[in-house]
Amino acid sequence: MSAEKWVNPVVKAVPPSGIRQFFDIVNEIEGAVSLGVGEPDFVTPWRMREAAIWSLEQGETHYTSNWGTPELRGAIAQYLRTRFALEYNPAREILVTIGASEGIDLALRTILRPGDEVLIPDPSYVSYAPCVMLAGGVPVGVRTGADEGFRMVPQAVRDALTPRSRAIILPYPNNPTGAVMERADLAALSEAVAEADLAVISDEIYGELTYTGDRHVSIAELPGMRERTILLSGFSKSFAMTGWRLGYACGPDEIMAAMVKIHQYTALCAPIMAQRAALEGLRFGLTDDFSEVASMRRSYNRRRRVIVEAFNKMGLPCFEPLGAFYAFPCIRPTGMTSQQFCETLLREQKLALVPGTAFGPSGEGFVRASYAYSMGVIQEAMARLRAFLADHGVAP
Repeated sequence: MSAEKWVNPVVKAVPPSGIRQFFDIVNEIEGAVSLGVGEPDFVTPWRMREAAIWSLEQGETHYTSNWGTPELRGAIAQYLRTRFALEYNPAREILVTIGASEGIDLALRTILRPGDEVLIPDPSYVSYAPCVMLAGGVPVGVRTGADEGFRMVPQAVRDALTPRSRAIILPYPNNPTGAVMERADLAALSEAVAEADLAVISDEIYGELTYTGDRHVSIAELPGMRERTILLSGFSKSFAMTGWRLGYACGPDEIMAAMVKIHQYTALCAPIMAQRAALEGLRFGLTDDFSEVASMRRSYNRRRRVIVEAFNKMGLPCFEPLGAFYAFPCIRPTGMTSQQFCETLLREQKLALVPGTAFGPSGEGFVRASYAYSMGVIQEAMARLRAFLADHGVAP
C-alpha cells in the first residue's frame, strides 16, 4: 500500500524549489564554487549575538506574547518611522514572525478565499506562487522584463486582472533581478491597485540594500495604500541573521489580528533569544545611524560593480541591479537554455549559478548570481565562467 494516497493534491501540485533542487546536486560536487544562495557571507554583528547569549544566561527560554515582545515591536515601530517614514502602532499593527517567510504564508492564508487570484511579478522569489497555492489561491504571473527595469508596470497589471483578482505581491527590491521601484513607479502602480481594489503584500526584506543613494520607498507610504497593504520584512538580509529566522509583518489592525490567530495556532511565537538579538541591533542602530548595516551595504555595492562589469565584458548583457544582492545576466548569446547553461557550467567548471526559470517562465534566457559572497569567491567564479564561455566559443 502506498501512503501517497493521503497526500493533499494541492501539495502534490506544488513544485519543489528550483533553487534547493539544484543545490542538492552542488553539495555533492567536490571543489564546486557557488554564487547560488541568497545569504550574507557576514556573521551577525557581535553585539546582537552577545544579547542572545545574555538572554540565555538569564534563563530567558520561555514563550513570549504571540505578537512578540513589546520592546521589540516598539523598536520596529521606531525603526520604520525613522528609516522609512512609516507609522505603525506596535501594540496592534506589528506582528513578529518566524522570518519574513512565515509572514508571506500568514498574509496569504488570512486574505485569500478558495480560487482567489494573486498577481505576482515574473520572475520573482520562488516561494510566492507555491504559498498562494497552499493558501487555496491561484498565482497569476505578471511578466516583467529588462526593458521595463523588471518593474511591475500598471498596464501589465491591468491586463492580468480578472473578476477573481484579490491581491498583488510587490517584492522590491527584487529577488532575483535586483530591480527596485521608485516613488514614481509605485505611485503609477497604486492607481491600478486602487481601481481593482486589491490587497497588497509588500515584501521589503531587502529595503536596506539599495545602491542609488536614495532611501527605499514603501508603497504603504503613498496616499490610500496603507490601509490595503501588508508590509513584510525582517532581519535576515540587512542584519545577516538568516539562521535566526526572525521577521515581522505590519498592517491594519483588523488584518494583523486575523494573522496572529493563525500564528498562535501554528508557531505560537518567535524564539525569545532571536528577539533579544534583534532588539539590540535596532536599539544600537537607531543611535549610530545603522553603521553596521551601512558597512555591509558598501561591501555589497563594491561586489555588485565588479560582477556586473564582468558579465558585460564577457558578452552576457547584465541589467544593472539597484537593490538586493543579485545579478541577473542574460545568457542567450550562448544559445543554451537557462537550465542547460547552469547544468553544463556546473559539470564542466564546477560553478553553480541558478537557472532563471527557477523564478518563473520569464526567467528563461537568464541566470541568477548572488554577490553576497566574498570578493575572492566572486573573482574565482568569474574566472571559471570566462573559461567556460571560451570553451563554448562565446566571445564579447
